[in-house]
Amino acid sequence: MMVLLELFISFLKIGFTSFGGLSMIPLITSEMTAHGWMTASEVSDIVAIAEMTPGPLGLNCATFAGTRVAGLAGAVSASLGVLSPTLLVCSIAAKKLGKPIRTFAIGMDTDAIDLKYARQTAEYLGSEHHEIIINRDIVIQNLEEVIRLLGTWDITTIRASMGMYLLCKAIHEQTDVRVLLTGEISDELFGYKYTDYAPTADAFQQESQKRIRELYMYDVLRADRCISANSIEARVPFGDLDFVRYVMAIDPEKKLNSYGKGKYLLRKAFEGDWLPPEILWREKAAFSDAVGHSMVDDIKEYAESLYTDEEFQLRRANYSAHCMPFTKESLFYREIFEKYYHDQSRTIVDFWMPNKAWPGCNVNDPSARVLANYGASGV
Repeated sequence: MMVLLELFISFLKIGFTSFGGLSMIPLITSEMTAHGWMTASEVSDIVAIAEMTPGPLGLNCATFAGTRVAGLAGAVSASLGVLSPTLLVCSIAAKKLGKPIRTFAIGMDTDAIDLKYARQTAEYLGSEHHEIIINRDIVIQNLEEVIRLLGTWDITTIRASMGMYLLCKAIHEQTDVRVLLTGEISDELFGYKYTDYAPTADAFQQESQKRIRELYMYDVLRADRCISANSIEARVPFGDLDFVRYVMAIDPEKKLNSYGKGKYLLRKAFEGDWLPPEILWREKAAFSDAVGHSMVDDIKEYAESLYTDEEFQLRRANYSAHCMPFTKESLFYREIFEKYYHDQSRTIVDFWMPNKAWPGCNVNDPSARVLANYGASGV
């Protein structure tokens, strides 16, 4: 029992008096040799193993050293010791903050879908909630700037970026918040609306891998540019590399929508008092749709007014060498893109679309609204 207490105290001192990482090594060596638990050479071996193991160096060293000295109980004692300073600081910060977290939502003035659900969730969490209302004129006025910032001509990336950019712009201008938590990459890991149609578990896994490889061209491009352009930083919990590896190692059979609900595993993991059940289990609505169907409809209508059918056919042919626009909306985006990034269209390999080789997915619009399983997503 005494050795467990000594391990805890030793690593508590290390945790309080070092700054983490390599700065811990001399302190660990000093403590281990002073107690006669290890030689300096043995400590070096432990550090080498810790550096090759995923996770924080200090915690890995504590776990391995504790195991070497007193088995599993020693690993627990040493790990708790080195973690205690961090946990204490977090606890103090939480108490000193003395105010609820801040949450934000954006929607169109006529038909926003997600505003009411965001409001309900905020009330449940007791957060300080902010709503940003936009309209057709605001969206059209900001389209060119958003495309310039994004450096893309992709339809769904631009649509979804409108709400995100305007929300981040309002946060920057109206609050002092400069770091946001955001939910990107959950779709790529757990499935989109269209992946309900995955014909096999292997097909689901391959699609998920493809979407993760292409994140830099689509969802992460959107999040990075919309947030950073407004001098804000993002924290992306679903993008944690250990979490991504863990989820991608799960049997894809378990991620297929065989439960009548997409993202079943993710939802099931958060049952309890994390969210109201009706929020946790509601149907997914994509960002550009949840802001309000009218946003995309307004953009399409505006683009239709810019070209006659004959002009559309003539001008889209200018881009026949790579991903030729196929709607007036996509031509509108491409011409703005070319204004700022002439002849650089190949930086984006293709239009983001559902997997057209799957049944139910051979569509010509990236919105989930065109899928037969959209259902209650638009309610």
